[in-house]
Amino acid sequence: MGQTIKEIKEQLSELTDLSAPEFEIFEADSRSGVHLAIKARKKQILAEFAENERLEKMLEFERNLYAQGIELIAGIDEVGRGPLAGPVVTAAVILPPNCKIRDLNDSKKVPKSKHHTIFNEIQKQAIAIGIGVVSHEKIDEVNIYEATKIAMLQAVENLKVVPEHLLIDAMVLDIAIPQTKIIHGDATSLSIAAASIIAKVTRDEMMAEFALEFPGYDFENNVGYGTAKHLSALTELGITPIHRKSYEPIKSMVESEK
Repeated sequence: MGQTIKEIKEQLSELTDLSAPEFEIFEADSRSGVHLAIKARKKQILAEFAENERLEKMLEFERNLYAQGIELIAGIDEVGRGPLAGPVVTAAVILPPNCKIRDLNDSKKVPKSKHHTIFNEIQKQAIAIGIGVVSHEKIDEVNIYEATKIAMLQAVENLKVVPEHLLIDAMVLDIAIPQTKIIHGDATSLSIAAASIIAKVTRDEMMAEFALEFPGYDFENNVGYGTAKHLSALTELGITPIHRKSYEPIKSMVESEK
């Protein structure tokens, strides 16, 4: 008695090479269900190859440092420069050498539905994670660029191990650790992409809590960005204690109240 389609699917799931002889054997089977299963598995293998190749490219900066004997590399990124409300949040993440996490990318390129899964995987695999949070008050006091730097330094200080090198998304920090500034680093370095996801999920959760404290502004969905619903709430409900008074239209609203 021949194998069932279910048994063949199980065997196909174990194949990782498109040139595996088993494919040829199964292709001799006349059942359409088997041919559909072969096609699906080959498509999966090709997708896995493509994902592995993408992850390899995103390890280029890290590999250059590994070649110099540097392994404790912290990727650093921020989330929350643009919103009208809430803090700017940064993360510093040290991944083990050659660590690849499937679907890890700049948080803006990852579907929100996958954020928590990748966040949990980073937490599981990372050597160390540090978080930095700078409030809306400090942003108003020193400007968002300086506030982001402060938050990034906090994130580095909050790592449980001292990194040997920093890979930073578009910033240079005043700190005595060798560093590389990378433009669009969250899309070109896995370490920075990991920091991007950690910072994003952390800030999103903070804004969801603020949404409970300040209902009506839709913070749970817009995370403080100036969406139509948020701007409408500003007009109807006024400014909350977490709004950035140096940002428009809040700045003008504050001026008009004087």
